[in-house]
Amino acid sequence: METWYYEVVEIDGDYAHLKRTDIESDELKLVARALLPPEISEGTKLKYVMLQYFLM
Repeated sequence: METWYYEVVEIDGDYAHLKRTDIESDELKLVARALLPPEISEGTKLKYVMLQYFLM
């Protein structure tokens, strides 16, 4: 079971662009907002574990 950490970089309608913060990476991950906590905004820190995203 791996744990990854993300930051919400941009919210674009029903999707959010996430950037990994636990490793060096310039890639953004596009995730449907329905899979994310409803309270997110740009700059929100998230933890991803066992196929779920949690607020930090």
